[in-house]
Amino acid sequence: MTDTGTDIDTSTSVGTVTQRLRSGTRAWHEALERAGFATAMLAGALPLDRYVGQLAAYRVVLEALEGELTRATCPSVTAVWSPDLVKLPLLERDLHHFAATQGALPEPGPAAEEFVGEIRRTAATEPRELLGFLYVLEGSTLGAMFLCRYVTEAYRLTDGNGASYYGSGDRTRWAAFAERLDRALGEPAVQKRVLAAAERAYRHIALISGELAAGLGAPAPEPV
Repeated sequence: MTDTGTDIDTSTSVGTVTQRLRSGTRAWHEALERAGFATAMLAGALPLDRYVGQLAAYRVVLEALEGELTRATCPSVTAVWSPDLVKLPLLERDLHHFAATQGALPEPGPAAEEFVGEIRRTAATEPRELLGFLYVLEGSTLGAMFLCRYVTEAYRLTDGNGASYYGSGDRTRWAAFAERLDRALGEPAVQKRVLAAAERAYRHIALISGELAAGLGAPAPEPV
């Protein structure tokens, strides 16, 4: 859900970092679209607790990522990170809605906690790589724009209640983010590291999706 540029050969330094990221993570992106969690959602067959489970998992992930990005002093990070990219309050609003209407919320699984651990380690060792994680998670909100109507219909959500996060995609915001990313990450060696981080982020999201799709009759996503 991160179709944001023109395909290029990622083994070269030609093109912007967002082009390299899009091309280099395409296999993960397509694998997630074919996976059980996504296909069940599109079919209107994803149990509500799995949808809420995803929100709960993303809450702890984004709490860690947004916190580390906000605290970062690395010039590349501060040039890209902006308060308009914050999504944590949207997830908390959705989870509050489901806590009020459904009762106890599902706890994030091991895959979400593993992602949080990697975010913490990356922030301590190479904070520029956090931008690879951000690229994937911000880009996923563009795909969520398409999925939002399936969510609202399947769970009979009204007035945005329970779908604040899925309804948060914004192409203008994405374009501004991509422009900042391209300006901040011009060095091919740095771009390569950020691409590797984006691939790791996709792997973590695939593990989260796999946990949430357990028992739905479909395998966890793997890149092709």
